[in-house]
Amino acid sequence: MRICPYHWHVAEEEWLLVVRGAPTLRTPDGERLLREGDVLVFPTGERGAHAVANATDEPVRVAMISNQAEVEICVYPDSRKIGASGGGVRLLNRAEDNLDYWDGEER
Repeated sequence: MRICPYHWHVAEEEWLLVVRGAPTLRTPDGERLLREGDVLVFPTGERGAHAVANATDEPVRVAMISNQAEVEICVYPDSRKIGASGGGVRLLNRAEDNLDYWDGEER
């Protein structure tokens, strides 16, 4: 069970603290098992891509901490989704479904 899809942020840095159990972390460098007490930082950009999962039969508890950007873009490489949020608006789309800048506008 994953707590989130594999993703990275444009504006928000995230921190993870393993409180209980041994979750599996996926990053651009591959997968590795974490231990209680581990603290990790996921910086903005592609190098901060991550997903956390529980592949064990034991409970896992983690704490996720982040700054809260007023406007955020989140990229999901596996599903090719891009999310944007800010000002009470949230959009989630795939890059190939993007509209042209001039779509629906008079030129």
